[in-house]
Amino acid sequence: MGKYFGTDGFRGEANVVLTVEHAFKVGRYLGWYYGQEHKARIVIGKDTRRSSYMFEYALAAGLTASGADAYLLHVTTTPSVSYVVRTEDFDCGIMISASHNPYYDNGIKVINSKGQKLEAEVEAKVEAYIDGESGEIPLAKKEAIGRTVDYAAGRNRYIGHLISLATRSFKEVKVGLDCSNGSSSSIAKSVFDALGAKTYVINNEPDGTNINKNCGSTHIEVLQKYVVDNGLDVGFAYDGDADRCIAVDHRGNIIDGDKIMYVCGKFLKEQGKLKGNTVVTTIMSNMGLYKALEREGISYEQTAVGDKYVAENMMENGYSIGGEQSGHIIFSRYAATGDGILTSLMIMEACVEKKATLCDLAKEMQVYPQILRNVRVADKKTARENQKVVEAVEAAARALGTEGRILVRESGTEPLIRVMVEAGTEDICAEHVDNVIRVMESEGLIVE
Repeated sequence: MGKYFGTDGFRGEANVVLTVEHAFKVGRYLGWYYGQEHKARIVIGKDTRRSSYMFEYALAAGLTASGADAYLLHVTTTPSVSYVVRTEDFDCGIMISASHNPYYDNGIKVINSKGQKLEAEVEAKVEAYIDGESGEIPLAKKEAIGRTVDYAAGRNRYIGHLISLATRSFKEVKVGLDCSNGSSSSIAKSVFDALGAKTYVINNEPDGTNINKNCGSTHIEVLQKYVVDNGLDVGFAYDGDADRCIAVDHRGNIIDGDKIMYVCGKFLKEQGKLKGNTVVTTIMSNMGLYKALEREGISYEQTAVGDKYVAENMMENGYSIGGEQSGHIIFSRYAATGDGILTSLMIMEACVEKKATLCDLAKEMQVYPQILRNVRVADKKTARENQKVVEAVEAAARALGTEGRILVRESGTEPLIRVMVEAGTEDICAEHVDNVIRVMESEGLIVE
């Protein structure tokens, strides 16, 4: 990770960590970088945060000052920016969003011409420019100055793309959508309406400060209650920029990313569309997913935490589906990034085609109890590699055998060691987590 850009772009509190000056400089550099041999075309989307408007104008000013044309999608989803970039020959795309974070945060996520997250080496060049380490870049003059273009048509084309993917009508299916007062508010309902569903929508009135506030995929209990209270067949909750989806079945059960990957992975295999007979997960996926995939004769691969790493693995190997427990699911046949609305359509396809409820399809996967504890340490590497700690972790792994697992890893952003155990019961999980933490305490590795 760089100084400003992490695994999901340049993110932080608006006008504190991330300022309009930063946005202007990002625009200046990208406009110049992609415009060295031709006039650059760069598309911008934003979510519903109040600060997204000022960042949109700052980015557009920087881009046009460097000679690039800026195409404005206005309020839209992250996956729609990815789709437009890769299908309409743009040099790159920029999404202004802090995803599931509170409204006062914001972020700048740059998407390359393939619709994927920007290469780390280019991010490093942008950072060097922000810090004044790479010298000045020329301002465009006269007819070389760029222009802004209203490009709502790009968003509409994305909506048409989503509608075209469904092979079955959703007629008479009662679907609940929690739009998190975010980007999906302008897209999701129209897609489901067009496919014949009886669509019930909540949290689709953004005011600039209510994005993700007690709603959406991070507050799934709201949709659970709504689905049950209104007798709906299924519900889907998105995050602020709609690259995540968490589902709810008609009984109010949560269908997280792991269960979605099981349901859709199995369905793709039955359809002969599961390339490499493999599902890509992160190391944090539940052991119950792996047991269920093994039972179905489906292979799996594990990556580091982050949809970026899932996407890289899928691209390298040509796999069809991968994702995270959090609901970032990638269907590589249709998208280059996680897409919450697309994910909900794929779930609907499986249910309609198999004439089954989501409850019936998902219950085949049994979730293993899991305990995760975060331990604050003076030095993450020292704590993780301490000989006594290593021995305690190995002892736990031997004791758990094939009926459980232990994972000890460093936090990517905080001075924390994460100790996670999955096993047949919560008591067994607690026993092994406590044992490892006691060893860390006795070795003097933990700080208050």
